[in-house]
Amino acid sequence: MTESLTKRYYKDYSQEFFDSTINADLTPLYDHFLKYVPVNGYILDLGCGSGRDTRAFLDKGFNVDAIDGSKELCALAGEYTGIEVKCMDFTQVECDEKYDAIWACASLLHVGSDKLPELINKLRGALKPGGIWYMSFKFGDFEGERDERFFMDMTSERFKKVLSRLKGWEQVEEWESEDIRRGKNVHWYNTIIRKA
Repeated sequence: MTESLTKRYYKDYSQEFFDSTINADLTPLYDHFLKYVPVNGYILDLGCGSGRDTRAFLDKGFNVDAIDGSKELCALAGEYTGIEVKCMDFTQVECDEKYDAIWACASLLHVGSDKLPELINKLRGALKPGGIWYMSFKFGDFEGERDERFFMDMTSERFKKVLSRLKGWEQVEEWESEDIRRGKNVHWYNTIIRKA
């Protein structure tokens, strides 16, 4: 039910979401993330939304695959980035040690806490040995319906519980940040984990 609720939101508001996120400057987050990615490395943008980050990585010379669960956003992101953006569920990613890094900016926050560890462990195989995974969540303890979507917020303490259910990962960094979109008073929890 929560999945269809979220998908319906992005179907109904895809253009508004695109317009409100496309010009956000995430350079500080890119700097945190890209220092771990080899030159011309291969990145999976997991839940690419508008395609903003995919295009930023492409412009920096990285190879990027982008996926999203909303076919409407995939169409907008594909037009914006100039690459094919595949419409698929995160659990449908099937590849073996293809990526140097996974970028999941504000996308895993739509996955329930009961499903997150399983998803992270499943996608472990898509990363090369030593590959890293960035993820961000709204800061807090809330989990449920908000703003016509399902959200799972995160704190350092909550993520430690997630980590305790993971196999073969180590946490490299965690930090908090403020939303840089105009008019958005949102606090974020960010973390980078590495495939051990």
